[in-house]
Amino acid sequence: MRLRRRGLAAINSEIRDGILPAAGTIAQVAKEPGTVPHTPRNYRVTALIIACALFMEQMDATVLATALPTMARDFGVPATNMGSALTSYLLALAIFIPASGRLADRFGSRTVFRAAILIFVGGSMLCGFATSLPFMMGARFLQGLGGAMMIPIGRLVLLRSVAKEDMVQAMSWLIMPALIGPILGPPVGGAIVTYLDWRWIFYLNVPIGLLGVVLVTRYIGEVRADRPARFDVPGFLLSGVSLGCLLFGFEMTSRTGEFSAALTLIAIGLVSGVLYVRHAKRRADPILDLSLMRIPSFRLSVIGGSLTRITQGAQPFLLPMMLQLGFGMTAAASGAITVAGAIGSLGMKGLAPRLLRRFGFRNSLIVGGICASAGYAVCGLFRPDWPIPVIFGVLMLSGFFMSFQFSAYNTIAYDEIPSTRMSSATSFYATFQQLMLSLGICVGAASLHVGMLGSGHVNPALRDFTLAFFVVTAVSASATIWNRRFAADAGAELSGHRAG
Repeated sequence: MRLRRRGLAAINSEIRDGILPAAGTIAQVAKEPGTVPHTPRNYRVTALIIACALFMEQMDATVLATALPTMARDFGVPATNMGSALTSYLLALAIFIPASGRLADRFGSRTVFRAAILIFVGGSMLCGFATSLPFMMGARFLQGLGGAMMIPIGRLVLLRSVAKEDMVQAMSWLIMPALIGPILGPPVGGAIVTYLDWRWIFYLNVPIGLLGVVLVTRYIGEVRADRPARFDVPGFLLSGVSLGCLLFGFEMTSRTGEFSAALTLIAIGLVSGVLYVRHAKRRADPILDLSLMRIPSFRLSVIGGSLTRITQGAQPFLLPMMLQLGFGMTAAASGAITVAGAIGSLGMKGLAPRLLRRFGFRNSLIVGGICASAGYAVCGLFRPDWPIPVIFGVLMLSGFFMSFQFSAYNTIAYDEIPSTRMSSATSFYATFQQLMLSLGICVGAASLHVGMLGSGHVNPALRDFTLAFFVVTAVSASATIWNRRFAADAGAELSGHRAG
């Protein structure tokens, strides 16, 4: 049965009935100056504006991955240590994302979203001025502070303004322009590193960010909660210490001579995590609401998506390094090849709603997860004598299936979430997204380091990269266990699929 689109009156009726959040009613937003109401006809405008911020963030990440070997030479550090520049950014995301929903409820989504873009641009400029790895790590952390508020708040605005039957389409509109960043990132980054200076990678964010501020001011509604919850300061500190120590501890395990310090950080992170769990059980509104994991579709999406994202986090770190250090390619040539994954991702987005409607979430996640893991495992077998079109094709297919996984996880996660808990759910889910991407870099770097120790290599060899790829893809393959636990009709209202 085809689901029909609902008009403005129907959405406001759902808001009154509690199906959509009362804090973001169409009538309230429409009365704010400089805003437009979010109707099914114009949710694409909101999605595209939010996607501009995601474009900037993804462009920055993919360009930087291509430039890491060159930056390592300028800073005088081993190439494997440059994972810290990626981890520090993702660490900031994991620490501050839990606070994003509370800040948006208190100060308004437009105000916080606009401030986040400006902070991200400021951090980008500092990255361009960096002269050492510690300076770069600090600047990237500031960038991450801005990124921590941009995407979760943008997704929250979209979730509060889109009817359920439009959700898959809205998420596709949100992701499609953002995929242009990963497509442009590798070749643009390679060209900048090869022919200009890597610092221009970060300066590119300035005009994009300023344009985003103008669009947010003009089109994004100022949505805030009538009665925002009190900010959970103890929970924020405990979760921040736990996540920070765990991530940097795991990252330091890939460095020679720092194993004892890494174990100390991991121990502090585990103790802080236990203390946070005890704190969250005693508080009615913790900053990370662990009780959300009792909701089946949300729990399975978090667990399965987390395992899958470990592989996705490691791949942009391992692949450009393998092509440049193992194959002897220039940054420009490496970027021209790694763009294949992003092209595959873009090709998938138009098919996602139809595939989910035809096969449902459960079957799609099982098959897509196996195919994506197999594709990234093949990446570990790449050698310089492989034909470039074959490598390109493998990366395209891998990007296709991995991106499909994320589209499905990101949609089904909110199927059973009540409107009153949507803000908490988006913060919780986004925190684990970034945490697992960070952990993926740590797992990839640690696996690479173990391979180098076993073979006695000073610099990573091709078989060391093979080991690292096999380790991270084994992690994503284990998500199949959790994908099988989805109900056959899970997300039927979202996808339009009817089991049987």
